[in-house]
Amino acid sequence: MPKNGKAVKRELDDDVTESVRDLLSNEDACDDSFKKSSLIVGDHGGDGKECDVEEGGSHGEEEEEEEEERPAWNSKLQYILAQVGFSVGLGNVWRFPYLCQKNGGGAYLVPYLILLILIGIPLFFLELAVGQRIRRGSIGVWNYISPRLGGIGFASCMVCFFVALYYNVIIGWSLFYFSQSFQQPLPWHECPLVKNKTSTYVEPECEKSSATTYYWYREALNISDNISEGGGLNWKMTVCLLIAWSMVCLAMIKGIQSSGKVMYFSSLFPYVVLICFLVRALLLKGSVDGIRHMFTPKLEIMLEAKVWREAATQVFFALGLGFGGVIAFSSYNKRDNNCHFDAVLVSFINFFTSVLATLVVFAVLGFKANIMITFSHIIYISLIPHHINLTHVNQVSAEDYHQMIEIIKGVKEDQYQALGLDPCSIEKELNKAVQGTGLAFIAFTEAMTHFPASPFWSVMFFLMLVNLGLGSMFGTIEGILTPLIDTFKVRKEFLTVGCCVLAFSIGLLFVQRSGNYFVAMFDDYSATLPLLIVVVLENVAVAWVYGIDKFFEDLKDMLGFTPYRFYYYMWKYITPTLLLVLLCASFIQLSLTPPSYSAWIQEEAKEQTLHFPPWGIVVCISLVVMAVMPVPVVFVLRYFNIIDDGASGLATVSYKKGRIIKETALPGEDDDASLIHGRSPSEAPSPMPGNNIYRKQSGGPGTDIAPNGLYGIGPIPPCT
Repeated sequence: MPKNGKAVKRELDDDVTESVRDLLSNEDACDDSFKKSSLIVGDHGGDGKECDVEEGGSHGEEEEEEEEERPAWNSKLQYILAQVGFSVGLGNVWRFPYLCQKNGGGAYLVPYLILLILIGIPLFFLELAVGQRIRRGSIGVWNYISPRLGGIGFASCMVCFFVALYYNVIIGWSLFYFSQSFQQPLPWHECPLVKNKTSTYVEPECEKSSATTYYWYREALNISDNISEGGGLNWKMTVCLLIAWSMVCLAMIKGIQSSGKVMYFSSLFPYVVLICFLVRALLLKGSVDGIRHMFTPKLEIMLEAKVWREAATQVFFALGLGFGGVIAFSSYNKRDNNCHFDAVLVSFINFFTSVLATLVVFAVLGFKANIMITFSHIIYISLIPHHINLTHVNQVSAEDYHQMIEIIKGVKEDQYQALGLDPCSIEKELNKAVQGTGLAFIAFTEAMTHFPASPFWSVMFFLMLVNLGLGSMFGTIEGILTPLIDTFKVRKEFLTVGCCVLAFSIGLLFVQRSGNYFVAMFDDYSATLPLLIVVVLENVAVAWVYGIDKFFEDLKDMLGFTPYRFYYYMWKYITPTLLLVLLCASFIQLSLTPPSYSAWIQEEAKEQTLHFPPWGIVVCISLVVMAVMPVPVVFVLRYFNIIDDGASGLATVSYKKGRIIKETALPGEDDDASLIHGRSPSEAPSPMPGNNIYRKQSGGPGTDIAPNGLYGIGPIPPCT
């Protein structure tokens, strides 16, 4: 084979032409020298000729089918908003404030920040780096890192699917409340009246609880007394779930080209709402009490192991680690993007968003704690001071309430106990830990009924919840679609519609009357342990299987600088150790705590903790097993060569400066091995060099000989 490039083969083999197109379609657009470069294409004999090959195909011969190039973000801002929208979700609004309230107030921020630096940022950086480097979804990435650990990608897809099933139900709930907020007064403002032939009375279930609690459990969910009572579909929530899945489907059907544009609104709008809520809440009486309560540290609680475990778990889930969404989004970046900067930026945006949401929640709850509902029918009106007005919405401030109690207690000392007037304590009210749906749909909605122009604030709040949920859903669904499209080469439109239709059909389980209990089941058991296992395996696969030194070299080639040595020790020693401790602690907690759920008992109008029936325990265990099962299955199949490691062609591709430089093959591996066994190289997930191709270099050596005896690709200069 001549090295001066003046003689090449005249006859082009079809497979070779397809492989050229595969190779060129994956190169960076910034490399002008690669966009138009001379290739030496050979078969097994005869003369040849020189041909210029343009990006995406041969200049001399046009193919009927062009391989579609990988989509890319329109701008860096769009990408950052997508990552922020995915990581900042409902948990930042209703989980982080609860943990802060429960675990020492402002003192909780200290262990959270420490663990964010030790666990969150290193793992987030790792996922961004492997996605951007290999430019594939989770399945392709972990097949490349280690074919025997290829099940990690499938496990991530399973967890994403389980989470998407119930997460979109929460968006449906928010859509229902959003649709009901265009009323004055709000429908959950007061208890409904029941009329019969002789009298009118307050609904007993509402009278025993509160107006917002009654509306949530009875009007919205129409909940059953336990998980075994299905009770049929709730048609209102079924319609809302259908709307939620339709929104996700329409936003995702064109991939990042469609979802990326939606991100500008869905990611930024929640910040506008949170800032507006904070300003409004600070103008309300009592908000300062709530914020003071938040920032009053209880340092003794920091010594408890439970606080650190919950902080680590929150860091882990807040950034969306292990879902595959982070990898999928970063795979659409250029290979020279500074993903280290992205990791630090998004992590701290997530943290400050949690702090902002906590300020808003505590300010509103402080206002709520200062509004006490009194019962005028048991109070002696003549004993109440004249400046206390009970005629308007039956509310008094905490100070007036204390004054009224002292007067009544002094005058009617013998009858005081029968009046049922409890002492009023703002601290006691603020210490009532509320999280999740209880915070969003009960406590916060009750506080908003006392806002001036309450319908406006209700509309803003639930529209914010919808946007927070959609941002996370986009990343979750992308964590399912991108790996499957990269692996099985199906049309994105068909797969998106099929996935949404299937998820909606299964999601009907969550909109029956007992659906809320299934949401709690999936939330507790389908994600926690499986995701921890996935992330532990991700860390081990990169640091110990692929090799931390090799990974650092890849990062240096990709980023143009060597990352801080801090990450070397984090990835290799500290982070996997902390993850294993967290995994063991979570496993022990689940083992010692019998599977249970909080049920709403209609007759008593209160929540009660019930144990899952035997079939429910089987479902809980099945969720964990099904989520992690792909990992051992793929490992066993490849360990015993039932599926050859060579079926993962991506695992044999080496990179230099973000480009493919050679193809290595396992002994006895076919030349046209691909990620999907049995596909031709043109169908295989790129990057994948073709057969008998090498690139002519000006003033340099002509070829590198690959270990399998084929001609490899010569050295390629860095992109400038």
